Amino acid sequence: MNKSELSNLYRDYIDCLNQQDWLSLGRFVHEEATHNGVHLGVSGYQRMLEKDFSEIPDLSFNIELLACDPPYIASRLRFNCTPREKFLGLDVCGRRVSFTENVFYEFRDGKIVQVWSVIDKAAIEAQLLSPGDPNQS
Repeated sequence: MNKSELSNLYRDYIDCLNQQDWLSLGRFVHEEATHNGVHLGVSGYQRMLEKDFSEIPDLSFNIELLACDPPYIASRLRFNCTPREKFLGLDVCGRRVSFTENVFYEFRDGKIVQVWSVIDKAAIEAQLLSPGDPNQS
């Protein structure tokens, strides 16, 4: 898969997540998929995402930066959302927060096989300490 094909596949994957099209998730996620070293497979990956959307009903994945070096993708995703209660152990309790996730993917056979993810928890903590505009993080 070349850079353009892999980038397009990744954008389709993000669309799949935003549409919560779980029936299509297996098109993008390998049965051997791991997330931060934990084996999830397609079904575990789906459960993780369903839990995220349950806890954050207005969750939307927005690509801010995308770099592609097949079989790897590096992406900076931006989120501006309203978690219902706790998020990353923080008492967000319905407050709108903005943050980023730096995430790296390895693809095998045209599917995500490994994900390494780091969420900017400090940006959320700062917003919870001060009543500013969450879009300024």
